[in-house]
Amino acid sequence: MAPMSLPLSSLLNHWHSLQRANMFCFALQGLRHRALRSPLWKRNFGAGSYGVGQLLSHQPTGRKYAASVCSSSSDGQDMTERLWSVYNETKKQTKDLIPVISANSVNPDTIFANNEMSLRDIEIYGFDYDYTLAFYSSHLHTLIFNIARDILITNHRYPEGLRKYEYIPNFAVRGLHYDVQKALLMKIDAFHYIQLGTVYRGLHPVSDEEVIAMYEGSHVPLEIMSDFYGKSSHGHTMKQFMDIFSLPEMTLLSCVNDFFMRHNIDYEPVHLYKDVKEAIRDVHVKGIMYRAVEADIGKYICYGEQSHAVLKKLSEQGKKMFLITNSPFDFVDRGMNYIVGKDWRDLFDVVIVQADKPSFFNDRRKPFRRVTDRGALLWDRIHRLEKGQIYKQGNLYEFLRLTGWRGSKVLYFGDHIYSDLADLTLKHGWRTGAIIPELRKEIKIMNTEQYVHMMTWLQALTGLIEQMQVHRDPASQAVVGEWIKEREAMRPQTKDIFNAQFGSLFRTYHNPTYFSRRLSRFADIYMASISCLLDYDFQHTFFPRRTPLQHESPFWPEHSPAGLDVSSHSVHFVNSRVNCWC
Repeated sequence: MAPMSLPLSSLLNHWHSLQRANMFCFALQGLRHRALRSPLWKRNFGAGSYGVGQLLSHQPTGRKYAASVCSSSSDGQDMTERLWSVYNETKKQTKDLIPVISANSVNPDTIFANNEMSLRDIEIYGFDYDYTLAFYSSHLHTLIFNIARDILITNHRYPEGLRKYEYIPNFAVRGLHYDVQKALLMKIDAFHYIQLGTVYRGLHPVSDEEVIAMYEGSHVPLEIMSDFYGKSSHGHTMKQFMDIFSLPEMTLLSCVNDFFMRHNIDYEPVHLYKDVKEAIRDVHVKGIMYRAVEADIGKYICYGEQSHAVLKKLSEQGKKMFLITNSPFDFVDRGMNYIVGKDWRDLFDVVIVQADKPSFFNDRRKPFRRVTDRGALLWDRIHRLEKGQIYKQGNLYEFLRLTGWRGSKVLYFGDHIYSDLADLTLKHGWRTGAIIPELRKEIKIMNTEQYVHMMTWLQALTGLIEQMQVHRDPASQAVVGEWIKEREAMRPQTKDIFNAQFGSLFRTYHNPTYFSRRLSRFADIYMASISCLLDYDFQHTFFPRRTPLQHESPFWPEHSPAGLDVSSHSVHFVNSRVNCWC
């Protein structure tokens, strides 16, 4: 059974919780002296997520209600008492709602849809290898960091004192931007605004005032943002780190910057970035990491049995499968032997290694080469891609010609939104699935009562501020000012609960991150791991939630069980909590 599916008996039980949530909506509506059918505190959060905090209607109507709060008296003390009365009642009702929302937690094994897609239409399944079929333990990031650090010291003559730095597992998150010229690591939202409080030079935060002075605000112009694939090239001074393998690279950059600053060493940030980039590349290209993993594969690879179960299920259903990876054959073969067994190649119709993605999807010049079991490259021309054989490099156009696997009957999974998915969905019409391992941890945090309480009250408080800001008398402004201070004090907490330095992978304080925006554009579906497919049959259709646009009504009568007279207010109200990441 799919994680989001519930038997009718469970749905009936949830219906009682939904009714309680609806009662809260009605209670707040009563404070507004308005009809029950009208929307409640309306508040827009980023890309159209709605919840407790937006319980006000459109702005003109909101002003009418705000005016009615104190229309009976112009006395400042009476006004203050009335505003605090609304505040206290809202807070009480919000607190009462927490158990209702907490009871409707999100399953971390759910597959989430950005675009409607039915598995009944999918005939061919393609996979990346690293962090798609093979998941690695935290030991791998430590290994990459240590090797690259030592390369800097040995090959690039960096100070010996750098050996004192160790990998910091929870320092960085994926999707961050790095300003190559300023040596600043930061998180940027979907609208190119820097999230203040997430800018780091070395291992230390940069003050908001300094950031604003350097960038003449907090907006990053398009011309200096990273290029299409997240790289800093052709005048782009920002580099976006989208690969899970980039976590050690971000940490190493920060550690080296920290060392130079601590010792007052004058250095060129551009040279530092290029040297660290080259050291990280050597860890991969020269095979140092591959040999280390192969020597102790049980230490570095985890969750192998789940990937095996997915491949076996697809094979039993008669689905065609292929593998396209940038990793070399020996490394993939050793890993797949560990995950699946020696007969792993029997599951795949086509296996391509060292594909050089994303160039594989664009460069028509590179032909396929067949690789022997011992890794030798053959010179014969490839007229067809045969099952059981291993091929190197090539290009997608030749792949399409030889296989005929085109369009929306193909679903390809990968963890890198740019290198794995972007070209496939934009140029070739394949369906795409993003593997986001961080998703499971973030959903578990979202399901905690601490997070639910914090986010629910933050949204309700924002709604109060938006509604009552129309009162311009000194007494009212003083009260609203206190609310604004409380809100500003709460917002860093919604960041720190995910990561003390940079917060959630998916949101800034309220807007989607730049990473999240690209994810929604290039991935039809996304999930924490490939094992999430085990909970769905091959007739399943994934439907994206119809999130209201900013000018649309915030309540939709969708996702309610058939035959139940479910109020659209309560259904969307409870479901909307999944959108409240910060």
